[in-house]
Amino acid sequence: MDRFYSLAHASIDFHFRQTPRDFVVEEIPLYEFSGEGEHLILLVRKKNLTTNEMIGQFARYLNIKNRDIGYAGLKDKHAMTKQYISIHKQHEEALENFNFEGIKIVSKTYHNNKIRIGHLKGNRFYIKLKKVNPTDATKIDEALKNIEKNGMPNYFGYQRFGNDGDNHIIGEKIAKGEKKERNPRVKKLLINAYQSHLFNLWLSRRLEINSLVSSFEPKELEGLLNMPNDAVKKMKEQKHVFKLMSGDLMEHYPKGKLFEYEESEHDIERFNSHDITVTGLLCGKKVRVADSLAGEIEKGFDDEINADGARRFAWIYPTDIEGRFNQVEAQYEMNFTLPKGSYATVLIEEIAKRKINDK
Repeated sequence: MDRFYSLAHASIDFHFRQTPRDFVVEEIPLYEFSGEGEHLILLVRKKNLTTNEMIGQFARYLNIKNRDIGYAGLKDKHAMTKQYISIHKQHEEALENFNFEGIKIVSKTYHNNKIRIGHLKGNRFYIKLKKVNPTDATKIDEALKNIEKNGMPNYFGYQRFGNDGDNHIIGEKIAKGEKKERNPRVKKLLINAYQSHLFNLWLSRRLEINSLVSSFEPKELEGLLNMPNDAVKKMKEQKHVFKLMSGDLMEHYPKGKLFEYEESEHDIERFNSHDITVTGLLCGKKVRVADSLAGEIEKGFDDEINADGARRFAWIYPTDIEGRFNQVEAQYEMNFTLPKGSYATVLIEEIAKRKINDK
């Protein structure tokens, strides 16, 4: 399915491959480490390894289990990444001779607690685009300014769906009891891929509706959108590219409680100023669903599965965006920071307005 993008420009032609030279990620921890405690905190640089592969190398070397090593999030394999891991301090001396290709211990400190999944604020990225001409470089400049001002859709990246892009198909069968998977970690990964697939479909549909509302008058949309005229008018009056609608579930940004959009000017102002954002459904049990008009659309991308659901930011606000064009090398370099769980490759696809995972 073709994805809807948020930016208005035409597709931009450039070359991008996810390699350690052109894709660098640095984890931003959720809190400052105390410098004391029973847990050794290592800042580790890795390349051409998944986080799980890297954890496995440390575990085998120390003759401990993978679960004894704490980490905050998974980092891309085809990248140069820096992330923090925690290991009990009793293993510090043994690590002095640790040596494995693709892994380097950059620094160490200590903390009272083990690092847990989700214990990160976000990630800082460095990306290099190649075969960029001056005209397209100007378009990229404008696209980055637009993203910094308005934010961007928080799609799941292609990495979420496996090498062949079909993990969600297997995940659906497992989630509905039509297929079994004994490995609990793999089972969760595949079910998550199905939830992510439905989320992406929903988000693309919302962006499609935004595009129609922006491009046509309410009367012209009668029959095309199953929405009352007054609802379309309210959406059309909103300046933001993502049009809020009755029943949307909002959340304080970058973290906070869920609440329902009340169609007030105050909520719209807070959305425009990045204080709050809209959320989308990751289907499953024990999850709050949208109401009213937003709920009617969300129903089309919901499913009853044997897994817990959640809500995810549908719209995010990248920060500290920098862009530089090297005309001699025909390369465009950019830096930006994303909240945890968001994909740099999605930002690149937003700029390109096309898929960039061609192998």
